[in-house]
This record gives sequence, structure tokens and C-alpha cells, in this order.
Amino acid sequence: MSREPLHGAPLILLTLGLSLGTFMQVLDTSIANVSLPAISGDLAVSPNQGTWVITSFAVSNAIALPLTGWLSRRFGDVRLFAASTVLFTLASLLCGLAPSLPLLIAARVLQGAVAGPMIPLSQSLLLNNYPPEKRGLALALWSMTVIIAPILGPILGGWITDNINWPWIFYINLPVGMLSVFLTWTILGKRSSARLSVPIDKVGLALLVLGVGTLQIMLDKGNELDWFASGSIVALSATAVVALSVLVVWELTEPHPVVDLHLFARRNFLVGTTILSIGYLVFFGNVVILPLWLQTNMGYTATWAGLATAPIGLLPVFLSAFVGKNMHKIDLRIWPAFSFAVFAAVAFWNSTFNTDVTFWQIVIPRLLMGFGVAGFFVPLTALTLSGIPPEMLASATGLSNFCRILAGSFGTSLSITLWERRGAYHHSILAEHVTAFDPSIGEFFGALATRTSAPALLEQTINQQAVLLASNDIFWLSGCCFVALMLLVWLARPPQPARAKAIAAD
Repeated sequence: MSREPLHGAPLILLTLGLSLGTFMQVLDTSIANVSLPAISGDLAVSPNQGTWVITSFAVSNAIALPLTGWLSRRFGDVRLFAASTVLFTLASLLCGLAPSLPLLIAARVLQGAVAGPMIPLSQSLLLNNYPPEKRGLALALWSMTVIIAPILGPILGGWITDNINWPWIFYINLPVGMLSVFLTWTILGKRSSARLSVPIDKVGLALLVLGVGTLQIMLDKGNELDWFASGSIVALSATAVVALSVLVVWELTEPHPVVDLHLFARRNFLVGTTILSIGYLVFFGNVVILPLWLQTNMGYTATWAGLATAPIGLLPVFLSAFVGKNMHKIDLRIWPAFSFAVFAAVAFWNSTFNTDVTFWQIVIPRLLMGFGVAGFFVPLTALTLSGIPPEMLASATGLSNFCRILAGSFGTSLSITLWERRGAYHHSILAEHVTAFDPSIGEFFGALATRTSAPALLEQTINQQAVLLASNDIFWLSGCCFVALMLLVWLARPPQPARAKAIAAD
């Protein structure tokens, strides 16, 4: 259903309301990470058990995301967004009040499930209510929240845990959620899409829950259980492959699919979603590895590691609006190609780091990486959604965000696994060269005042260098991937300037 665009104050307030909801939801994907030690200690569980606070949210959220299209047709897009935000806010309250780990996990499952439609609906509601010539700006404003929230999450979560108490990482959602619902419903309450009595695809839903649930658990627990050396991981992988394979076949023949896979028949949606997912996989892998390296091997605290990596979000705050306003003046494919060039340059730069690298030598490339971030999400999203009819936007944004978030989970798991294995490889190589006949080793021991601590210090030095080399390997490989994505983006069709301004209003 096509809506008359909003203008003036209602448009500004709508943008604020939808952005607050998106920011709150994205923030909760990362804010609990640094609070896990405090949560585990307070609830008297092991750190490994505490990780289910993150995993439970990710699993239920991943399952709910692709359901956005069907749910919005069944209940109406504005009603669904408002209901999801209200339930998310209430679930946040339950998380803070949870007296035990099982109850906290149950609240997080509820929180992740009701959060599924929030991001894709906030995106589609902005596009459907902005004037066609300003929809690039709408995407830019929306993307700022998606970019900044994961960066602020660990910093804010750490500060709240250290200075107040961990339940407040959930309580802060209460005023934000209520304001988001109030603004959105006040402006769009009478503009919700029509409710259609669409039958539910029960088989597809069951396959989706089984396939995505087992896949997400496999990704989250794989590194901890040594991947395919574990029978549990093999069983989870086999279940996910079978369930998702049957899901694809079923959904392509189902008249009312719970996930509309026919969207991939559109060339730009297929190419754009593929590039967005791979790009986010590699990008998020870098986001995870750098602070881990700083904290485990460079002596950084969680706060300082966050401060070293946070500058990546500074430039997009100022540049995203400019990109959104001007991106249709040139070929849309140029923007992501430029972004991948910046990402590749920074990744290759990071691959030259050594253990003497200073705080500012880390900050500067992260700051410059912001140029790439500003041109990555907004134009690539516009390219992906070009030509999608308004009534299919909820399904398209839900499916593309599902692929992106799932790719982020892959990126996290794969990067940590590769990082640890490359660290073990470099450790073995370096250790082979440490012999009593090596003059440099003799000098190393001779320089020590107390030789009793020499073996432990030597092992620490070897381990530090091995992890450094592993980090360099990850960054170098990431740079190569970004270069490949620069070429892949040209497989998409360039929307004509007059049509591109409308993005999804064809």
C-alpha cells in the first residue's frame, strides 16, 4: 500500500521514534557482552553458562527476523512495530528483575523473539513515509543507529556494570522504548498497512525454527566445543543443513511462504544481499578481533579497548546524511566499491601492526575507516532494495537483515576460530626456533636479572608474538576479501537516477 509522504515536524518525530526503537534493539545485541562476568558471579553460575545470556537472544532473534513479512501482512506494519517495541520493553524489565539464570535466559528469549521485526520494520516504515527524493536520507539516518549502537554497547555496558549494577543495562530500555512507541503510534497509528488473513505456513515455520535455531547454537558453541571434533556440533550441523535445505524447497512451492525466497529472483536483491552479508561478515570479524587482541595481549582494559575501536563510528555520524542526500547523483555501485577500498586499505594497514603499536596508531586507521562505513550501508541497502514494491518492503528488509545478522554470527565464530588456530600455528613455528644454540636466546637469558623466571617470560613473549601474527593474518585476509567485494558489487544493475531516487517506489 502506497502512503502519502510525511513532511516537516511529523517526519522528524517519526524518524526519532523509529531510530530510538532501532537503537535500543541493536544496543542490546552487544551491551551484555562485557557484563557477563558480573552477571555470572551475581547469579552464581560459570562464565560458560553465562554466555547463554547472549546466545539465547541471538537464537530467538535470528528465528523471528524472517517472519517479519508474514507478521506485517497479518497484523499491519505499524501495529506490529508498536507491539514489538512494547513487548521488547517489558522483556527488558523482566531481564533486569530476573533472580536466576534460567529466568534471565527465558526473558532474553522473549526479548530476542519480539525484537525480530523491529529493525526491518523501522527501515521499511521510514522508506514508505519519506518523500521519494529524501529516501536516501532516510536510509542514512537509519543506518547511523545500526552503526553506532554496537560500538557504544560494550562501552556503555561496561560503565553501567562498573558504576551502577548490571540490571541497569536492561532498565535503560524502559524510557527509550516508551518514547519510541509514543512517537511512532501518535504519528503512524492511522497509517498502518491493511491486515490480511494470510494462512500461516506451519511446516515452513517449524523448519525455520529448527534450522536457524540449530545453526545459531552451532555457531555460538562451535569454538567452545572444538567444532567438528564434537559430536554435538556434528549433530547440530547435520540438523541445520537438512532443515534449511528442506525449507528452501518447501518455501519455493508454498503459496503463502513464511519466508519469501522469490525475492532472490531479483538480481539487485540477490547481489546486494550477498555483498552486504559477506561484507558484514568480514567487517564484524575485524570488529571482534581487534579489541580481543588489545585486551588479551596488549594490556588494554575493556574501557580503553572500547575507546580505541570506537572512533570508527565518529565520521559516519557526520557523513551519513551527506551520503544519503547525494548518493543518487552518481552510480550507486561506486559508493560501496569506494567503501570496500577504504576497508581493504585499513585492513592491510592493521596487518602491519607490531607489539610496539601505540594507542593513537590504532585510533587513526579506525577513524579513517569511518569513511568506508558511511558509504557502505546506505548506498548498498538502496541498491539492494531498488525496484522492490512498497508492499514487499517488509519482507525484503526482513530477509536481507536476517542474512546480514546471520553472516555477522558466522564472522564472529569464524574469525575467533581462525585467530586461535593461527595463533597456535605461529606459536609452534616460533617455539621450534628457540634452541640453546641460538645466540639471540642466549642474549635474552643473559639480560635477565633472575634466570628462574626466564622460561615463563620467554613463553609469554612467544605467545604474544604468535597472537600478533595471527591478528595480522586475519587483517590481511580481510583486506583480500574486501578487494574481491569491490569487484563483486559491479554485478548489480545500476538503478536509473530517476528511479533510484524512489528506491523502492517503482
